[in-house]
Amino acid sequence: MSGIDPSATVHPSAVVEAGATVGPECHIGPFSIVGPDVTLGHGVVLKSHVVVTGWTEIGDETVIFPFASIGEIPQDLKFAGERTRLIVGKRNRIREYVTMNTGTEGGGGVTRVGDDGLFMAGCHVAHDAQIGNKVILVNNAAVAGHCVLGDEVIVGGQSGIHQWVRIGRGAIIGAVTMVTNDVMPYGLVQAPRGELDGLNLVGLKRRGVSRSDITALRAAFQMLAQGEGTFMDRAQRLGDETDSVYVKEIVAFILAESDRSFLTPS
Repeated sequence: MSGIDPSATVHPSAVVEAGATVGPECHIGPFSIVGPDVTLGHGVVLKSHVVVTGWTEIGDETVIFPFASIGEIPQDLKFAGERTRLIVGKRNRIREYVTMNTGTEGGGGVTRVGDDGLFMAGCHVAHDAQIGNKVILVNNAAVAGHCVLGDEVIVGGQSGIHQWVRIGRGAIIGAVTMVTNDVMPYGLVQAPRGELDGLNLVGLKRRGVSRSDITALRAAFQMLAQGEGTFMDRAQRLGDETDSVYVKEIVAFILAESDRSFLTPS
């Protein structure tokens, strides 16, 4: 069903095109544009000069700041106008000049952003990316097409994630870093060309992960760095030997199918 809920507030200078769905208690600010295939959930706020277009769904209580462009077509020369989507979850904060594009037919057709994310000024989320919950992209970070970012990932300012890269849950990417290979869960990546430099210990402690699990993760990292055999051999052996849920998560991530190789411990 399309239309503007009676409880929504739309500034007289805003444009809400016929066919759009604007949910209860939404607020659409001055000079914002809402396209005909857009759905805004309960309590969505578009501040001034926001463009939301394409086949796009914005989840409840998400706030989008001025000059963001959400739901435009992919930056992909192979895109031929096929009908693809962008789905943004609940309670996200999408700051000034952020861009998020719809998917492509070749990439599954859907770009997806989870709940409770913070996308700081100037960030980019490209076509077919899959972004988890509670993700933070710091100013001017760019996530290329087909990337997968797990829950609670942090990407530092001015950093870039190469297409098809996977970043596991709870990993952190330092500022001004180019990441061209997969990053295991809870990894710490820094340096201009993205080196796996340890574990995100600060993040683990903030989440209340137990001392015994952190100890197990440290031992697992050392085994992956210095054990016998190839990196995949070490991961397989680690999976057979550990009882830690966190370590098993790392092993499952490493052994899963991927289009990229891995950043391995320094």
